[in-house]
Amino acid sequence: MFDFLAAPLYIRISPFKLSVRNVKTGLSINEVPEIALSRGPNPRVLDIGDKAALHKSSKTAIVINPFAHPRSLVSDFSTGKRVLKAFVRQLGKRSRFRLAHRIVLHPQGEPAGGYTQVEIRALHDLARGIGASSVVVWQGPELTNEQILTRRYPTTGQLLE
Repeated sequence: MFDFLAAPLYIRISPFKLSVRNVKTGLSINEVPEIALSRGPNPRVLDIGDKAALHKSSKTAIVINPFAHPRSLVSDFSTGKRVLKAFVRQLGKRSRFRLAHRIVLHPQGEPAGGYTQVEIRALHDLARGIGASSVVVWQGPELTNEQILTRRYPTTGQLLE
């Protein structure tokens, strides 16, 4: 309903980098999409991004990159959701009255044969799972803040639905 008031986030995902940018504030994070989780029945987040690598030699933690798989961009859905949520939280604290973000998700790379319907659905569901008010999955050139704010995407790419 108040989607036009929601802070738009531009999220670019690859196995090597996860970039999250708040289009209105300009705040951004650009790090490796890894998460360090404690071992055990109820794993808790220890670190994300570049800091997660510090836990790789730890016996009490496991480091996962949920976007690193040879056949699919999303290899671990629930961990991918935790990574996205943690990156978005780093951009700023949520208040009780803040509206959910409008998310433009931009998978990086060109998989052989294109993205499957299952992969596109997984990307939509990832963004919805972190509380997005609306989700657009974009394939094409990098978008500018103006294109995201006006929702006028270049004809050299496509919206994946």
